[in-house]
Amino acid sequence: MKQGKVNAVITGADRIAANGDAANKIGTYSLSILAREHGVPFYIAAPSSTFDLSIKSGAEIPIEQRPADEVASFGDRRTAPEGVDIYNPAFDVTEARDITAIITEKGVIENPNAESICEHLR
Repeated sequence: MKQGKVNAVITGADRIAANGDAANKIGTYSLSILAREHGVPFYIAAPSSTFDLSIKSGAEIPIEQRPADEVASFGDRRTAPEGVDIYNPAFDVTEARDITAIITEKGVIENPNAESICEHLR
């Protein structure tokens, strides 16, 4: 992106809130921030079944915590000190303001927000 060699970023989503915030695998949020910083459009491609209108924003999306051993060990060898607190989320949330558009089988939602999403899903 820094070299201007990326024209767009497209990721998936595991859940999309009513306001357009989207949860996806860890690292997606970071990509959205890099895309914004470099003026690269950031798209989410997901089926309409990914929307959960009962969740108002990304702050309400439950985030699965992965086992601490995934980052505290390498093979059979412990690499982190015993007793260290480990935060190992499987997903992060990209805010709608950083999403250029959401692409579904029903079409494209540009600048996603609660109103445009409801209209799209009708």
